[in-house]
Amino acid sequence: MRTGLFLCSEENTLDYISLKSIQYYSDCEPLVSGLGYILVDLKIIPSTTTVKISAVIASKDISKDIGVDDCSKVHHALLPRLEALLGTEDTYMEVTSPGMDRNIKNAAEFEIFVGREVRVWDTTVSDWVSGFIKSSDNKSVSLENKETKELKTITFDNIAKAKFVYL
Repeated sequence: MRTGLFLCSEENTLDYISLKSIQYYSDCEPLVSGLGYILVDLKIIPSTTTVKISAVIASKDISKDIGVDDCSKVHHALLPRLEALLGTEDTYMEVTSPGMDRNIKNAAEFEIFVGREVRVWDTTVSDWVSGFIKSSDNKSVSLENKETKELKTITFDNIAKAKFVYL
């Protein structure tokens, strides 16, 4: 169920939805990866007149930002692929970066952003916990505290919200 900006379950926790389970993701990810990017999210929304496509991409190098040229390169490669898969040319497609203050909507994104600094609302302490993503699987994320270098593992069942930390 969608709750606000976050993909949450009934208990208001962050859900892990395998990226490969997203329709057409497995068809598009190798193309995006071959261009040097990571496909973070893909949404395809049919309407009466056109199919709306939204793709979010990130750089494989966390120190590099995504710009207009990067989005354009992926758009030009991805649009024909999706039009062939969908069997229509009546499409509108938008390719964007995750943004500096991205709300993490799917716990599977933690794996993509290893090395990035994030903050998560930990329901066990009712407070934000910040750190650099060290690792993640389908159940939890491990964050390293910037000052103490302490590693804390938080299960997704205990995360209500998550977002990038930016300067």
